[in-house]
Amino acid sequence: MRKGNPSQLRLLAGAVSLLALSAAAPAASAQAVLDEIIVTATKRAENQQQVPVSVGTISDDKLTSVMSGGVDLLALSAQVPSLYAESTFARTFPRFYIRGLGNSDFDLNSTQPVGLVIDEVVQENPLLRGFPIFDTERVEVLRGPQGTLFGRNTPAGTISFVSKKPTQETEGYLSASYGRKNTIGAEGAVGGALIDGVLSARLSMKYDRKDNFIDNTFTGEKDAIGGFSETAARLQLMYEKGPLTALFNAHARDLDGSARVFVANAITKGSNNLSSTFSRNAVFQNGQNDLDVSSQGGSLKLEYDFDGLLLTSITGYETADVYTRGDIDGGVAGRGPGFVPFDSETADALPDHAQWTQELRLSNADGERFRWQTGLFYFNEDVTAYGYAYGNASDPRNIFVFTDSRQETKTWAVFGQASYDLTEQVVLTGGVRYNDEEKDFSVVRTMPGVPGSTTGGASLSDGQVTWDVALTYKATDDINLFTRVANGYRAPSIQSRPLFYFGPNINRDALSIAKAETLMSYEAGIKSNFWERKARLNVTAFYTDINNQQFTAVGGSSNNNTLINADGGEGYGFEAELELLPTDNLLLTGGLSYNHTEIQDKTLRIPVCGGGCTVTDPVVNGFAQLDGNSFPNAPKWILSATARYGIPVSSGEVYVFTDWNYRSKVNFFLYTSKEFYSDSKLEGGLKLGYVSDDEKFGVAVFGRNITNEKSLEGAIDFNNLTGIVNEAPFYGVEITSKF
Repeated sequence: MRKGNPSQLRLLAGAVSLLALSAAAPAASAQAVLDEIIVTATKRAENQQQVPVSVGTISDDKLTSVMSGGVDLLALSAQVPSLYAESTFARTFPRFYIRGLGNSDFDLNSTQPVGLVIDEVVQENPLLRGFPIFDTERVEVLRGPQGTLFGRNTPAGTISFVSKKPTQETEGYLSASYGRKNTIGAEGAVGGALIDGVLSARLSMKYDRKDNFIDNTFTGEKDAIGGFSETAARLQLMYEKGPLTALFNAHARDLDGSARVFVANAITKGSNNLSSTFSRNAVFQNGQNDLDVSSQGGSLKLEYDFDGLLLTSITGYETADVYTRGDIDGGVAGRGPGFVPFDSETADALPDHAQWTQELRLSNADGERFRWQTGLFYFNEDVTAYGYAYGNASDPRNIFVFTDSRQETKTWAVFGQASYDLTEQVVLTGGVRYNDEEKDFSVVRTMPGVPGSTTGGASLSDGQVTWDVALTYKATDDINLFTRVANGYRAPSIQSRPLFYFGPNINRDALSIAKAETLMSYEAGIKSNFWERKARLNVTAFYTDINNQQFTAVGGSSNNNTLINADGGEGYGFEAELELLPTDNLLLTGGLSYNHTEIQDKTLRIPVCGGGCTVTDPVVNGFAQLDGNSFPNAPKWILSATARYGIPVSSGEVYVFTDWNYRSKVNFFLYTSKEFYSDSKLEGGLKLGYVSDDEKFGVAVFGRNITNEKSLEGAIDFNNLTGIVNEAPFYGVEITSKF
């Protein structure tokens, strides 16, 4: 694998220098100003520069570029400071990390410390989180605990996706693209008034497909896996009359494709270099590969204005049906590539899932000196998950072990938050929330041909208070200083992975429970506009103290998935974001973050790899000591930069857009080794296009990963040195039209 090399460092230094030079010498002739960014981080529409929270946003224009070529949500990784994403699934189970906090758990009932919200409805199950991005107004990344307004399981922060809403104006767009590996993409939206002044609608759709392109040299099948076909749609209806506003949202997704492709012994023992036999376009496997996802949902948001008091009700329903199967060892036992000690082929299914949410919120009018909101929240999720291990020659379906688990979670909360203008310059904001949760889990394991079954289960209940306090000082019309103290928590978790467990007591030996994780965060920052609002700079520094931090010991010699609690964890760092408009035709953006993370537990130890890796932690009786290690998948440095330059022509504009993101080294597991980590990675994209003055016609050529960066993105550690790599370079052409 290519390591961080001098050319990458020079390119990074050049990007930083470009931003610094632009900041130092703005063009006096520029007439345009930066657009105001409105966010809903406080569940009110507010200027991003006035919100006492570290917020990163990804605009529609940037999303259009970075999400081109049929990529999934992992493309958001490192697009804003302190945001990272990875997955051992494909297109359906993104795992997000903010400020180094995340969860590498791969089970279908796992909880994450990063909340994900789509159109104001929380997406709790990890298999709901891969819903594709299209017709989106913006993505908001709220860093730090969001426990007051967004509830439990948000100690690291919240990612909020905001779709474009219906309006009375008839409008829409169409976009179609074609690229490598016969990749076809199409999306569009149309909306407008159904009843003048009363009812409007917006229909949005997206379609992506890619041909299979990976050969299986074991079976001799050409183009066996690697492709997919995905369709998603959203229908919104907006009713507005008098004091009542109602927004109905119905959405659905259907995906048929390949699961994550694992490659046996892709990593060279004693280093993290890719082996000489590794190829993105070929595997040697005797297992099956399949991914099917179907999800549907809907929400109804009602708002009624009682002469300055706004009552808001948001009802949401989500359901998903998922099946995924993969060759986990990545090769063939006894035949390679390299040494593969045994075959491992597993599948997971979500045959029955339902999530209901209800939020009621009462708030007073914007603009008041004393602004407040209070509310109630209810959450109910019922999940049935199947697990399969294959390898039983006597069973017609080849099933060796089958597990049937069910988890029901019920949560309710009451919350309130208020802001008070102490003076014209000083604003005090505070909030508190009480969360109550009950969770019931049961699992049954059977083995075809073996009489009887093994059962296990547990019930948990927990109540927690979360709160935050912030102070904002308006130093000038363009400079705001803020400081914030907040706490958050992740609810207790239950996990059972008894596919590879053969004892009589699942409760004792294969069922793990993690206590609630709590977190305190201290941060201070500055948000500023300058150069007559042609530049914007936001900087936040933070310190995080974590108690009973939940981790997942993934894989290891037993290939299990075990929840553990560390006594504590620590994180500190900063985020800086800069936007510059040196001329009317040139827009530059840059983001930089530093995140130090450290596990603090002198007695915590876990089993190490079973695949022949070289562990660098102290090991006692096969258990690695974790004290002092960084969190898994927590890069210290993230740098992102974009530049858009437009050249006016007689009928429109020719433009070039480029985006780059860099992240430093990441470790894949809780223990450290010479193999299971990724060196620093720098990826870039380029788009060159033309758009007419009325935007009715646009054409562009684009490329992703244009420098052909080949980097490890993950690994499997229980069998051999199995690796996962990033997406290959992609090039395509796109045609767009707005009306």
